[in-house]
Amino acid sequence: PAGGTWIEMSTNGRDEITRLAAVASARGVETLECPVTGGVHLAAAGKITALVGGDPALYERHRPAIEAMCAKSFLMGPVGSAAVIKVITNMLAFIHLVAAGEALMLAKKGGLDLAQSYHAISASSGNSFVHETESQLILNGSYDIGFTMDLALKDLGFALAIGEQSGVPLELASHVNAIFQQGKAAYGGGAWSTQIVKLLEDAVGTDLRAPGFPAKLEL
Repeated sequence: PAGGTWIEMSTNGRDEITRLAAVASARGVETLECPVTGGVHLAAAGKITALVGGDPALYERHRPAIEAMCAKSFLMGPVGSAAVIKVITNMLAFIHLVAAGEALMLAKKGGLDLAQSYHAISASSGNSFVHETESQLILNGSYDIGFTMDLALKDLGFALAIGEQSGVPLELASHVNAIFQQGKAAYGGGAWSTQIVKLLEDAVGTDLRAPGFPAKLEL
């Protein structure tokens, strides 16, 4: 039926969400795009962050419902804006993941205790949200982040498309995209995205394991 509000919470490209919003508008349906970020474990705990695109008044009307599901929400601008920031955050996460794997391998090959290295990095200027979370799953060996290689490649593709459209050369993102293509070829598109670090483990012939780390992130 016509009328009402549509709240879209998946990750889409900017062009797709604006197209869908136009289709909805033609039927009298207002759109809020509301992709979320923070990972499956934070979503399960109700601590995920919502990135919102849409009319400010519409956002305020539905803000109580959004913040009942999410710990934080940020209105980024009109429809399409949230898609851009979500793609940016995911692009950074994949870059950080590859970097975290290289850092841990340097620590391992440098003769350091990996558990102590994890904690030292976490307390350092080189820390990242991805290191604090996904490095634990690497050190456990489960890699179980609940997010696949195919999804990582989809989001990196969105980032590269925005870069091309905007005239921004994304050299790091392009390189990381190529690494994830290798990861998909080696382990399959359904493999956990965190297994991208296994490419380095296999290439070096050294596993990155340490006791005391969980198989899944704790809530």
